[in-house]
Amino acid sequence: MTNHQKRLAVPNSWPVERKTDTFTVKAGAGPHGESGVPLLILLRDVLEYVDTRKEARYALNQDSVLVNGDAVSDEERPIGMFDILAFTEREEYYRVFPDEGGRLALTPIDADAADGRLGKIVAKTTVAGGDSQLTLHDGTTLHVAADEAGQYSPKDSIVVDNESKEIVAHFGYEEGALVTAVAGQHAGQIGTVETIDVTLGSGDNAVTVETDDDAYETVEEYVVVIDENFTGGDEE
Repeated sequence: MTNHQKRLAVPNSWPVERKTDTFTVKAGAGPHGESGVPLLILLRDVLEYVDTRKEARYALNQDSVLVNGDAVSDEERPIGMFDILAFTEREEYYRVFPDEGGRLALTPIDADAADGRLGKIVAKTTVAGGDSQLTLHDGTTLHVAADEAGQYSPKDSIVVDNESKEIVAHFGYEEGALVTAVAGQHAGQIGTVETIDVTLGSGDNAVTVETDDDAYETVEEYVVVIDENFTGGDEE
């Protein structure tokens, strides 16, 4: 297996220049699937904290770089939408957030906002004993007690505490909810759900989102419910 990835073939969400060099680093196994950006790219190409893979490995071995509250030692670890990066020695914190065009960008946040990460529920299944298992957009799974499971549905969003790994907030997917588009031509645009149009059969449901300036329509799969604290606008 090669450790290199052709730049021209990387997902559109990766924040890399495609025509400067032929290859870039390949993401390792982990969350977010093929859309996950190797941590090395963020450290070297986006933040410019290191110049080489060797420097990145040294920095990570100091246990001062945290992803969702956990120290990371693998420079190829995939980083994706809504992950929290913490640089403890620098006292710098970032949330991975889609910008316009769908590219993943790092939004500076304060230490309190870095305590938890947002996750979109993409599946809910019943497990032995009657409890439920929630699967999030990055592949993470959480168990929820049977007496609490009823409040959670696919397409809702939750906030998971980075230390306890417990759910600390819940945002339902419904008309009036605050959302951001994470893919398509409206990626990065934030607004409130005006209408949800259910399509019969196998077609995608459509959602109309009202923004401060206008409104746009996109497929339901492309929107994620967020809280106003997750926009980055008030965290500088």
